Amino acid sequence: MRVEVVAVGTELLLGQIVDSNSSWIGEQLALAGLDSYFQTKVGDNLTRIAEVIELALSRSDAVICTGGLGPTQDDLTREAIARVMGVELEESEEAAERIIAMFGGRGRRMSMNNLRQAMKPVGAEFIPEQPGTAPGLICPLERPDPLTGEAVPKVIYAVPGVPWEMQEMVSGTVLADLQRRAGITSSIASRTLRTWGESESGLAEMLAGRMDELDRLADSGAPAATIAFLASGGEGLKVRLTAKAATAEGVADILAAEEQVVRGLLGGLVFGVDDDTMESVVLDLLRERGMTLGVAESLTGGMVGSRLCDVPGASDVFRGSVVSYASDVKFELLGVPEGPVVTEDAARAMALGARRVLRTDVGIAVTGVAGPERQEDRPAGTVCLAVAIGEPGSAGQGECLLDSIEVRLPGRRRQVREFSVISLLGLLRRHLLEI
Repeated sequence: MRVEVVAVGTELLLGQIVDSNSSWIGEQLALAGLDSYFQTKVGDNLTRIAEVIELALSRSDAVICTGGLGPTQDDLTREAIARVMGVELEESEEAAERIIAMFGGRGRRMSMNNLRQAMKPVGAEFIPEQPGTAPGLICPLERPDPLTGEAVPKVIYAVPGVPWEMQEMVSGTVLADLQRRAGITSSIASRTLRTWGESESGLAEMLAGRMDELDRLADSGAPAATIAFLASGGEGLKVRLTAKAATAEGVADILAAEEQVVRGLLGGLVFGVDDDTMESVVLDLLRERGMTLGVAESLTGGMVGSRLCDVPGASDVFRGSVVSYASDVKFELLGVPEGPVVTEDAARAMALGARRVLRTDVGIAVTGVAGPERQEDRPAGTVCLAVAIGEPGSAGQGECLLDSIEVRLPGRRRQVREFSVISLLGLLRRHLLEI
């Protein structure tokens, strides 16, 4: 079963929106054991959308169209699919009532053009999941085989361009329907190990022997996982393990065994699994130890606190962040000695100040040069990180462990700031694991 992805929207061609939908769908297709050789972007033009879908059908068994299902006149995916199928559009009374009810439930006035979303090509059906006002479509059709001329069944799926709406439909219906049509009965799953502290090439070198061994196992017909790497910027490096077996239980067993092998090779570089983030892991470690956290941040400008607050339940551990961007705020509020502020001494003083001002057991701090210009004669990417860890319940008082490091982080201004966040939290994690 070959599946092609068509992303609809002129804004994608103009670079106003990054086409993350196609990337996500491609990843899910691979995990489901479905081949995908082409992805196409096309603007909001009826003729060109229909042409792209026809081309996709000529070389693939199924097409997933994302985008162009909204209520406005430039949302043309339904019309294009109907043209490809050679049928008219018809209104679904049930879909129209559902859309009207959605607007009523939100207390919002509904403009009548929203009922365009209740139209579907004759012979198509709606995808059961409908998180937004735009229903998705399953559109079966036939095309002649180029060699035999016999009619071959094919299918077009249409899902919204809003990422979370698209993901719910693809995960809930589209993938399972494709696997059924393809006759796939085996189970495929992945597990992602989240790492920080080593480069992608370094991880590959550490796992090279194991990957060779897995290749030999696969060649012999023995059940074996595969290993792939994915760089995710400020989220760390991901090591994805994928396995295939006759049952879900069999896949789980293979992944569990492989995870233990990889953890043994990578050691403390692995900080989490799947949806774990460095901030969620650090908050869990603090919670387990009954400790509270305060932050002092300079070049990150609140990013550390923001990421911590993104984790549900963070308030029982995280007390707050002092965004001491200006040097005089560091001096007057945090007690940093006057002088250069891009130093380990300044970072340590900031961590102690955060612990004292916010009355926490743990204080962490980051200061540095995000760039692009030098500061205090320090090059862009120079970052100083510090942690101050006292006893649980110390509330900023008493003796504490104090540590700091200076690092040179790559990238432009945004990347340096993002890498600073995970680097600081990674330093704290390392010390918490020793408690």
